[in-house]
Amino acid sequence: MTAFRFPAAPLDDRSLVMALVDDGVLAQDVAERYLTQPKASRTARTHSSTGATALPHPLESLAQAELTDLKSQRVLTLDRLTAWLAERAGLPLFHIDPLKINAGDVSEVMSFPFAQRHSILAVEVSDSEVTIATHEPFVESWKDNLRHVLRKDIRVVVASPADIKRFTIEFYKLASSVQAFSRTRNKTGAAVSTGNLEQLLEVGSLASADANDQHIVSIVDWLLQYAFEQRASDIHIEPRRKLGHVRFRIDGVLHPVYEMPIQVNVAVVSRLKILGRLNVAEKRKPQDGRIKTKNPGGKEIELRLSTLPTAFGEKLVMRIFDPDVLLRSFSELGLSQDELQRWRQMIAQPNGIILVTGPTGSGKTTTLYSSLKSLATEEVNVCTIEDPIEMVEPAFNQIQVQAQVDLDFATGVKALLRQDPDIIMIGEIRDLETAEMAIQAALTGHLVLSTLHTNDAPGTITRLLELGIAPYLVKATVLGVMAQRLVRTLCPECKRPATLDPADWKALVSPWKADMPTKTFEAEGCLECRFTGFRGRAGVYELMLMSEGVRNHIKDHTDIDALRLQAMREGMKTLRLSGANKIAQGLTTPGEVLRVTPSTGVC
Repeated sequence: MTAFRFPAAPLDDRSLVMALVDDGVLAQDVAERYLTQPKASRTARTHSSTGATALPHPLESLAQAELTDLKSQRVLTLDRLTAWLAERAGLPLFHIDPLKINAGDVSEVMSFPFAQRHSILAVEVSDSEVTIATHEPFVESWKDNLRHVLRKDIRVVVASPADIKRFTIEFYKLASSVQAFSRTRNKTGAAVSTGNLEQLLEVGSLASADANDQHIVSIVDWLLQYAFEQRASDIHIEPRRKLGHVRFRIDGVLHPVYEMPIQVNVAVVSRLKILGRLNVAEKRKPQDGRIKTKNPGGKEIELRLSTLPTAFGEKLVMRIFDPDVLLRSFSELGLSQDELQRWRQMIAQPNGIILVTGPTGSGKTTTLYSSLKSLATEEVNVCTIEDPIEMVEPAFNQIQVQAQVDLDFATGVKALLRQDPDIIMIGEIRDLETAEMAIQAALTGHLVLSTLHTNDAPGTITRLLELGIAPYLVKATVLGVMAQRLVRTLCPECKRPATLDPADWKALVSPWKADMPTKTFEAEGCLECRFTGFRGRAGVYELMLMSEGVRNHIKDHTDIDALRLQAMREGMKTLRLSGANKIAQGLTTPGEVLRVTPSTGVC
């Protein structure tokens, strides 16, 4: 039986420390030293997004002291202290993941002053029950009142005081902006023209949404800052019949973030189109633009905007380009020593064509930019033709494709050849004309890097032949091909040893007799990885050098399987075999590699 019992009152330093001593977490002398510290040493905190300053919760003060747990000999962080408090109170521990909470729903459960006064926040809402997070588990005076108003069961959970303070402000601020804008629209009786095919026309009330409304400005600012914080690579703003949906792509997987009224959705898209210097009035055809801004750390970030007219209105996707992601060292790309040696051998050639292949979002741009950056010395002229320019890099001379003035890839390469280039990067080879210009550039002494959309490296050869390039020109110009994919890497905080299923290993390395690793890992999920088990991504690669043996297989009717086998005999590792090496290193799982890599029939 525990000797110390918390009073039915807000936590204070003394009662908190006494309970920790009673549970054997803190030593008595350590607790006494902490309590005799002057109060001024426990500094107030400033909220990062609002600038508001408030006294820290006793749990936060204790976490700042970085005391050691007697039992585990680990530092008592805020998360560990919160978990201890939940166990002490006999309540579930809850981690507030904003990606899984509908801010509009939870803000309607109670008013903002009520939530702040009682240090509580609704985190889940169903037809029969509301889950309330608190960092004061021994205060229950609010419970009966809220149950009476809501007429629902109340489930209480314990959450970090820092999270409750922060997300109470952010959720209510966001919901307030959405509601305020919606009220303004309703008061004026204006219906927004969204391009929805099923829209009911209200005659005489086709006023457009005000994208410069302060509430919309606040929503857009929150959306961008939140995406940067969550390490999102893309933001999807999608119209539906009655609501607009916002989703973030994080580590290659889309996560629902927020739902908003359709008129707010239209205004948000209009605001972003203004920032991206797009034609706000044009909703019938796709448009592309870009925004340059800063993340919370003050680093410059570029966003590429793409709009698309859909059945329910205009969809907007923003791709986030972080310079730290686009420009990486070769070691950060995840290339093995053998792969790195083969890649360096390819890009060190004075002339010829190097192709990088893979689907959208497989890291091709990062590979090309990183390679070009390593080649762009004062002695060489590096020129690129892109659609669009992914990131402005001062070391390159970059041209953007502009269809309205008939500047396409082929025309751009033709112009670049008169600019005395040493190295040319073509964003993508899409047609015969562009392929022929790339061939011509390679034959006239230039190193050309470009991309193609094929499943694997050998498939790139057949793709060039299908475009209409003669086999002898492919043999004469192509130096090599690299296919790549991105696999999610295991979270370092929660990964643990696991047993590898022999069937999974066979699917990855067959028919090559690679020994199963003696030690592999899996991850159960934690706060750091949002309970997904994965955090970050790494590349898996398939490098095919254009050797004499490979060239001999390039004919008018190329046997792709024979070509692939020849390349593998000469050292090419397939995407799955490269992924198997990542598994053996404890970086990812068989399921993840099998998910993103194609089966070629021979491996």
